[in-house]
Amino acid sequence: MKSTQNLSNLFGDWESVNSVLIITAFLALLVLLLFIVLNGKPRNKGLNLPPGSYGWPILGETMEFLRTRNDGVPEKFVKERMVKYETQVFKTSLLGESMAVLCGPAGNKFLFSNENKLVTVWWPSSVRKLLGKCIATTGGIEGMKMRKLVSYFVSPDAFTKLYIKTMDIVSQQHIKTQWQGKEELRVFPAIKLYMFELACRLFVSIEDPVEIKKQRRDKLQKHPRTVSIPLDFPGTRFYKASRATAAIKRELQMIVRQRREVLEQKTPLASQDLLSHLLVCPDEDGKFMSESVIINNILLLLFAGHDTSSSLITILIKTLAEYPQVYEKVLAEQKEIASSKEPGEFLQWDDIQKMRYSWSVVCETMRLWPPVIGAFREALVDINYGGYNIPKGWKFYLNVPLTHGDSSFFPDNTKFEPSRFDGAGPIPYSFVPFGGGPRMCLGKELARLEILTFLHNIILRFRWNLLIPGEKITCDPIPAPVKGLPIRLHPHDEA
Repeated sequence: MKSTQNLSNLFGDWESVNSVLIITAFLALLVLLLFIVLNGKPRNKGLNLPPGSYGWPILGETMEFLRTRNDGVPEKFVKERMVKYETQVFKTSLLGESMAVLCGPAGNKFLFSNENKLVTVWWPSSVRKLLGKCIATTGGIEGMKMRKLVSYFVSPDAFTKLYIKTMDIVSQQHIKTQWQGKEELRVFPAIKLYMFELACRLFVSIEDPVEIKKQRRDKLQKHPRTVSIPLDFPGTRFYKASRATAAIKRELQMIVRQRREVLEQKTPLASQDLLSHLLVCPDEDGKFMSESVIINNILLLLFAGHDTSSSLITILIKTLAEYPQVYEKVLAEQKEIASSKEPGEFLQWDDIQKMRYSWSVVCETMRLWPPVIGAFREALVDINYGGYNIPKGWKFYLNVPLTHGDSSFFPDNTKFEPSRFDGAGPIPYSFVPFGGGPRMCLGKELARLEILTFLHNIILRFRWNLLIPGEKITCDPIPAPVKGLPIRLHPHDEA
């Protein structure tokens, strides 16, 4: 009874302290808002800024921006303002920053082609704080040097020597252990596991992630939601994300230090991977990456590819269930490739090049549900765009779904039509799931390889149908079905 009372007193004390903290924080925020409203001066007075609104003090229009994203319509925020201001460029305030939003292929081309000249990479403070210095968050000369060090491991040469056989093996093993023998399955969690297994094998040579201690696997599979308001106190998303990220980095630090010891002892390794490459290879100036930067880059690659490809494969599975005629054409193409191979023979680079229709299906899936919904940049100098002044230091934002859904470039834009990608395909900068210019996604070809390899193996084994037709898709920050896309499996040998 006494211990119960002590516990009750403890919770009562905590509630009192918590109430005081909440009231104090609210009053501080109120004072700050009043200060801004009463003493704030017009920003960039005298400049011909784009039309638009900064929204609320401090918050700007961030809440509306995040709400439309979480509702699964991330283009809505931009489209409504394009119509309201009758413009292809407008100003707003997002995530605490004055921002110019550029719309359409012209805006995409301007930002992608002027990388490290007029603009540079920029991410919200929540992303920079969580990921730290890495190829995604570092621009300029330092960023280019990092990208060069990583680039070999996402090049066609590496695909033929290191990746294709491994991807084929991992996908077949995953399907055997996670799909076969099941009548029903939730696709998104299963695909995330597959991508986790593959990333561990490719980047840090963990041969069988299933045997990793459960605690480590669970930590590495957690995805820190990066684009959020960086309020770092208990209960907020950023607080949870920062704790999860710190735990993941500690696990990666152990892996990096173990690998360094092996390399220093000159113990032969079963295979070369990205981790060993970053530890032993300096940049063009002879400088080695620091341990923390290596960890940041491994973390980025584990999650950037893991999350975006998981999203894309999941939506692809959904699409093939919704369009049986498309499924049949993909199946016929993959059967033809399989029939040209000896029993037990793995996929080769030439096989991937033959999957033309399958890749068009993937591209149309990315058009309708791009795995990356937007990109940010920062103005390095004062810029004139579309007749408007964009001051140095301002941020830019482009919205990928907006361009992908523009009927000017994609007639019948809501229709699923893979033939859009026949021949030369869409006009330049209208289809940008991997970005463009000098910062084109390094993992573009790697993603193509892992998606087509998995598609080849899964479609040769199963048909499937959706258990929740019309399941809602949210974008938080990547597209994902709210229930994980449950399906019913029908092995081909049942026919």
